Amino acid sequence: MPIQVTCPGCLKRFSVADNFAGQKGPCPKCKSVITIPKKEEEVVIHAPDHSEAGAIGAGGRHALKTYKRKDTKFQPLVFTTVAASVLVALLIAFFLGKQGTIDLWVKALAAAVLGPPLAWAGYTFLRDAELEAYAGTAVLIRSFSCGLVYALLWAVFAFLGSRFFGPDAMTKGLVIWQMVVLIIPVIAAGTLASFASFDLEPTSAFFHCAMYFAVTVLLRFVAHLPPVPGYGG
Repeated sequence: MPIQVTCPGCLKRFSVADNFAGQKGPCPKCKSVITIPKKEEEVVIHAPDHSEAGAIGAGGRHALKTYKRKDTKFQPLVFTTVAASVLVALLIAFFLGKQGTIDLWVKALAAAVLGPPLAWAGYTFLRDAELEAYAGTAVLIRSFSCGLVYALLWAVFAFLGSRFFGPDAMTKGLVIWQMVVLIIPVIAAGTLASFASFDLEPTSAFFHCAMYFAVTVLLRFVAHLPPVPGYGG
């Protein structure tokens, strides 16, 4: 069976009889002296399959072809669980608001409890589909850590407000520009926490963080609290 040879000088392809295997001879085009490979060293280049583009491996399979992931970002169980949790939280916030003043520890507990499930839910549909998804204990630890950071950022917001605008600023009320100054570093820190926890793209990390704060702001509104600590006193 003829041996397929490619000249390393001019790249011309030609065939030689297998009895010349291992011998040297001139290229029929450029006359460069080349060594005829042995049969077991022969490199076979498959003809391109026009039905699908991409490099062909030794077995004839597309070596560089990417395959569609079978998992999906939208998970009905996750959506139902988180939606039910948020609904229960809204009802609790509504009834607590009807009772009058809500203690600080209740607000802190609510912020901490909501953090991990919201972080987990956000990750399921904001993650990069090209990367292997975190699962099991890994996703639980990352959701727990990220969610607690989000909750802690509410305390950071209040601390920065008191630190830079006076000890009574949060009770007397912040003006709009002061709130903007405080919100920027808090959102930046939350985005960084999301990025570090879940390897999200920067834009996705921002929306992951923003989702948590949007839900907690809504809960504060339902509970008849200022949407943001310090707003309106």
